[in-house]
Amino acid sequence: MQKISICLWFDDKAEEAANFYVSVFKNGRLGRIARYGASGSEAARRPQGSVMTVEFELFGQQFLGLNGGPEFRFSEATSLIVNCASQREVDEFWEKLAKGGQELPCGWVKDKYGVPWQITPTVLPELLHDKDAAKAERVMKAMLQMKKIDIEKLQEAARGK
Repeated sequence: MQKISICLWFDDKAEEAANFYVSVFKNGRLGRIARYGASGSEAARRPQGSVMTVEFELFGQQFLGLNGGPEFRFSEATSLIVNCASQREVDEFWEKLAKGGQELPCGWVKDKYGVPWQITPTVLPELLHDKDAAKAERVMKAMLQMKKIDIEKLQEAARGK
């Protein structure tokens, strides 16, 4: 068992969301599903036998989806980062996670369940941490103009084009 894992609180779509994430990230897998019994369903105001939690794993990271009700919503204060080695990966994850959701600035997207994601090419932090401050500033300025990150445009900005 992983020492620290992530719990995502959904109203009532934890199993649907887990299935979606496993389809987006091909190495993902579903785990155990726990259902509300009489005591839990009464306390959570959920139908007895409905899904309480679903375990799933993406790239070796363990997650727990909880159907806890509408009291809490996701926000950009916490997001999941997908590190992408290529523009093809950026495009693929962006398209899948944005479908039915919301495209946001600077490589952020909210999926159809409201979970915020950062679709980040691995070159971006390298360019932003460049020892040449002017180069890093040009990259930042270019990134701030984007929704989905375009690696070629970042590299052009880094070269001063």
